[in-house]
Amino acid sequence: MAKQKEIKTNAMRILESMKIPYTQYTYECEEFIDGLQIADMLGLPYEKVYKTLVTQGASRNYYVFVIPIAEELDLKKAAHCVGEKSVEMIHVKDINKVTGYIRGGCTAIGMKKQYATRVDQSAGTLEKMIVSGGRLGSQIELEPADLLRASGAEYADLLR
Repeated sequence: MAKQKEIKTNAMRILESMKIPYTQYTYECEEFIDGLQIADMLGLPYEKVYKTLVTQGASRNYYVFVIPIAEELDLKKAAHCVGEKSVEMIHVKDINKVTGYIRGGCTAIGMKKQYATRVDQSAGTLEKMIVSGGRLGSQIELEPADLLRASGAEYADLLR
């Protein structure tokens, strides 16, 4: 039987080009499911798994926020840390157009453009964190400092 070729995403190619080690987790997934369900399917602790949210500020600029899957983004804190009056979530239909990724497969690494990105400061206490691998059915585990380096992100206080 032929070995199935591993499908590399843009995010994985970027990590490899930067010599950043990561572990990929794959799961069966035909459509969007939330991060909590994914963590349950893979037996991962919620506090290690982060979701990537894309917002648009009053200036019309886009911003990316990476927060723990069980938490909610505080829009006021998010706006403040990127120097905006306000930010709001973009529409699901715009995710691909803005990021190059689809809902549920969105990651801060390797978007169409380099947007200002903030990772919740809670990640700084972790040895490893898990984010989307850049497509449905893929998660990647890496050191928080490596996610910051690969995505040009900074830490910020983002939670309610």
